Amino acid sequence: MTILWLKALHIFFMVAWMAGIFYLPRLFVYHAQSESDELNQQFKVMERRLWWFVLPFAILTLVFGIALIHQYGMAWLGASHWLHAKLLLVLLIYAYYGYLFVLMKRFERDANRHGHKFYRFLNESPVFIFLAIIVLAVVKPF
Repeated sequence: MTILWLKALHIFFMVAWMAGIFYLPRLFVYHAQSESDELNQQFKVMERRLWWFVLPFAILTLVFGIALIHQYGMAWLGASHWLHAKLLLVLLIYAYYGYLFVLMKRFERDANRHGHKFYRFLNESPVFIFLAIIVLAVVKPF
C-alpha cells in the first residue's frame, strides 16, 4: 500500500473519530440538563452506541498512523521532531476519549457529578488540540 493511501485512510478515520468525539460531550450536555427519566434512558442508549460506533475509527486511525511511521522508517521518526510533539498531543486525545468512556459509564449508573456547563467546556476543549495536531502534521514547524 502506498504512503498516499495510508495517509488518506489515516485522515479519513481520524475525521470520522473526531466527529464522534465532538458529538458525545454534546450529548452529555443535553443529558445533564434532562429531568425526564425516559429521556435520560434514551441519552444513555445514544451515548453508548456513539462511543462504540466510533471506537473502530479510533483504532483504525492508530493502525494507519503506525503504518505510516513504519513506511517512512525509524530514521525519519527520529528526525521528525514535529511528529514527537504531534504524538504527545495524540496521546492526550486518546486519554480524552477514554475519559469520555468514564463519563458515559457514570451517566449509565446515574452517577453523573457534573452540570451542563462542565460538559460544554469539555465539548469545546479538544478543538485547540486538534488544531495543533493538524498544524504540526501539515506545517511541520520543527
